Amino acid sequence: MIRVATDVGGTFTDLVYFEIDKKTKKAKKISNAKSDTTPPNYEKGVFKAIKKSGINIAEAIFFAHGTTVIINSITERKGSVTALITTKGFRDSLEIARGDRPDFFNLRYKKPEPFVPRYLRAEVPGRIDFLGKEIEKLDLKNLNTIIKTFKKHKVKSIAVCLLHAYANPKHEQLIAKAINKKWPEFEVVTSNELTREWREYERTNTTALCAYVKPIAKNYLDRLYTELKKFKFRGNPYVMQSNGGIDTFDSTKKTPLTIIESGPTSGVLGAAEIGKLIGVKDIIALDIGGTTAKCSLIENGNVKINTNYWIEKNRTSAGYPVMLPVVDIVEIGNGGGSIAWVDDYKKLHVGPQSAGASPGPVSYGKQGKNITTTDANLYTRRINPSYFCGGEINADIKSVDKYLTALSKKLKLSKMETARGIIRIANNNMTNALKLISVNKGHDPRDFTLVAFGGGGGMHATSLAMELNIPKVIIPINSSVFSAWGMLMSDLRRDFILTKLNKMDLESLKSINETFGNIESKAIANFKKEKLQKNKIQFQRFASLRYLGQDHSVEVPLPNGKYGKNELNKILSTFHNQYEKEFTYRLDNPVELIQFHLVAIAKIEKPKLEKRLKTGRKTKDAIKSRRKVDFDQFGDRISDIYDFDLLEPKMTFSGPAIVEDASTTVVIFPGQKCTVDDYANLHINTKKKK
Repeated sequence: MIRVATDVGGTFTDLVYFEIDKKTKKAKKISNAKSDTTPPNYEKGVFKAIKKSGINIAEAIFFAHGTTVIINSITERKGSVTALITTKGFRDSLEIARGDRPDFFNLRYKKPEPFVPRYLRAEVPGRIDFLGKEIEKLDLKNLNTIIKTFKKHKVKSIAVCLLHAYANPKHEQLIAKAINKKWPEFEVVTSNELTREWREYERTNTTALCAYVKPIAKNYLDRLYTELKKFKFRGNPYVMQSNGGIDTFDSTKKTPLTIIESGPTSGVLGAAEIGKLIGVKDIIALDIGGTTAKCSLIENGNVKINTNYWIEKNRTSAGYPVMLPVVDIVEIGNGGGSIAWVDDYKKLHVGPQSAGASPGPVSYGKQGKNITTTDANLYTRRINPSYFCGGEINADIKSVDKYLTALSKKLKLSKMETARGIIRIANNNMTNALKLISVNKGHDPRDFTLVAFGGGGGMHATSLAMELNIPKVIIPINSSVFSAWGMLMSDLRRDFILTKLNKMDLESLKSINETFGNIESKAIANFKKEKLQKNKIQFQRFASLRYLGQDHSVEVPLPNGKYGKNELNKILSTFHNQYEKEFTYRLDNPVELIQFHLVAIAKIEKPKLEKRLKTGRKTKDAIKSRRKVDFDQFGDRISDIYDFDLLEPKMTFSGPAIVEDASTTVVIFPGQKCTVDDYANLHINTKKKK
């Protein structure tokens, strides 16, 4: 019996698998494989990795998949032609958007272009109020004319988002039913299928984006499913969701926007699981891949979930809201494949452009001409040229030297200074990202442990930790495919969110208890489709609370069960403390509950990491060679080069040192101390000696 997870990144496709011993029911050694990502047919890269691993998919009882197909379709504007049906008078809500400007003094500011142009936005009469009461009947007599216009413009998907549908979805459901019955050729997405949360612009944009990617996601998952069946896979495949859980292919195809951050979230979840295993609760998770770097903060073992998520938001663009539960991640265009370039003012930049998998970094020898972060690490000898990509690729040193020379001439620097500069700028970009999820949110990085993974995690993490005074870095075993491993640690999860106003007082407790009860019943009914019994489902409750009359709210965890006076006081105390932490003050004002949030989780069997066996090998036996390595401000140092696979529990060594395996390199600076734990994870102490 085999359990498999695959993660499609911008540069590489990762695969992790393990076998379950039929007698002991324990997981055998976890293994992995990598292949190039193969856009636009991403499923080909998945099966290249499967073939490379040598596993028989017919023996697999579990298959989980993470993908960048959705976010790529949006950023590259390669979705389907999409139309919008909304309430009369609200045709331009996508255009109006929000008045927020990222740079108030930017006189050339332009609002982001809506994904649905105005000529494809239609209105229908009918009105629901904010309490869910019908105040005007739905009128669909013009639906035929609307659909004719859509057909004329070759529309493939229709988003339906009506005013206050979060309170009562009746009208949306009627429109969807009418279209599906008479015009089944259209893909239809209604806002109530995605979220029952208020705020019209955010909800409308979320629905439009989901409709925009639905045909692409459906085709992709269908192709992947077909190939899995060709390989005789007999189980029910899952897709990694942005909320940190997994869900079925069928469920995902209905609302594919739920996988917009499919890949990155699994790595964060994996970091939380590693933390539980080794007893570390406060973690900054850092994933450095070939194209991007992602980071997230885990506090007291809890992965932070955010429904106020925006894509393409930066200094000059307000971006686009996605009103779905997403693991709180900061993502930047800096990875191993990030291109170094010089602007008109002779200033060096790194990223966000990436060399991708093809041609990739110059050192890949695929006719690439743009120096990348990987090439700079190779030139500084942090990466071993004779063990490049585990020896699968002969590093093209001549081309690296050629194009680095051209770049250094523009900067009037030596090649080594240029390579150092590239690494420094890449590190600086990543440091700023780490500050966004820590310092900018009131957290001191010194109170956290940095868990770094991805192909470039070990390469940069120790330097970043020194910059932010983070005392310890952990590089997990199999760190280059850690996100795929995180999927094996995920449970089946669905989030149910409902906006409904309630005062936080004794009189409202009956309504609050009833509402949570109704949502739980809905969740149980939803999971019945997967043939999961009630006793297999676990609930986690949250609520968004605010001071009466305010706009901003704070989400706080709530206990399960029925609430009385004691529970009410505890909830209010939690809210006041959380509010003060985020906004630096508290009030004596009445408190209002504005949003219910129920997380329903069905536990999936997970692998248990086995402790690495000791053979009696000594630390020096893990040294494979020695070479001169540039450590930036520490200069060139003769360094011990360790084989990751030969390291055993309790081994300890100090930098300068390099740890290598087939797909990653760990840089340990002079003065830093590395210890191997029972599971072969590396613990690197970055504190400077006094």
